[in-house]
Amino acid sequence: MSRIAYVNGRYLPQPEAAVNIEDRGYQFGDGIYEVVHLYDGRFVDEDLHLDRLERSLREIALPMPMARAALRQVLREVARRNRVTEGLLYMQVTRGVARREHAFPAKPVPPALVVTIKRIPPYPAAVDRWGAAAITQPDLRWARCDIKTVNLLPNCLARQAAKEQGAIEAVLYDPATEMVTEGAATSFWIVDEHGTIRVRHLDHAILPGCTRAALIAELRQAGIPFETRAFSLEEMRRAREAFLTSATSFVKPIVKIDGRPVGDGQVGPVVRQLFDIFARHVKGGLKNAA
Repeated sequence: MSRIAYVNGRYLPQPEAAVNIEDRGYQFGDGIYEVVHLYDGRFVDEDLHLDRLERSLREIALPMPMARAALRQVLREVARRNRVTEGLLYMQVTRGVARREHAFPAKPVPPALVVTIKRIPPYPAAVDRWGAAAITQPDLRWARCDIKTVNLLPNCLARQAAKEQGAIEAVLYDPATEMVTEGAATSFWIVDEHGTIRVRHLDHAILPGCTRAALIAELRQAGIPFETRAFSLEEMRRAREAFLTSATSFVKPIVKIDGRPVGDGQVGPVVRQLFDIFARHVKGGLKNAA
């Protein structure tokens, strides 16, 4: 059966789905997107993703394409029509179709909405086979990385560099200060040389990751100490453990960076514990989020 996409009010087989060539998302990257993990028929951290979608849209003065309740129905209908219970849902909102001009349309046009979904392998049963390698790359993105815009060319170039070196992620850093920002498509964490779990503080330089927020809520609930404090490349190289979080990475151990082992090059005890905590979260939903 052909995959079904939602495109501006219609459910279509994906080979027939299309957007206008003057859609501003296509011509300018004038749009916002979200990716949500569907587990056992339930969207994981759905409210966090929808909250972030609405915030990103506000930041670029773009209205929601429909009320949140209606959007929830569309997401569920796309999953139902594709018979997907374990997968990744992609939604994108753009400023719509207008004659090509850099400024916003003088007469507002309806926002455009596209939703697709694809099956993915189930959440990994064991963390030991989940470890991976990363590389470092200078962060060449724009100054508002807190907005989840569809402008992802620097991220794509960084990810391609990682792929060419046999890695799954590029850890980005400010070339002026050598302070780590985040992964090209993930939040990046370390367990530093003193055993402290650390992730960079939120500001305009990084995306407020939904999985990051969900894991922080779980850490607080479990009474596990952590710090939202920036760290340098040098601190990263001295770290005992490192890991990624995202809707697609969950809690993913990084055991090698730039060809060098992180710690002893094995999945460490802290990441092992956090992997188990987040696995329970995925299966049971966010509780007592802060």
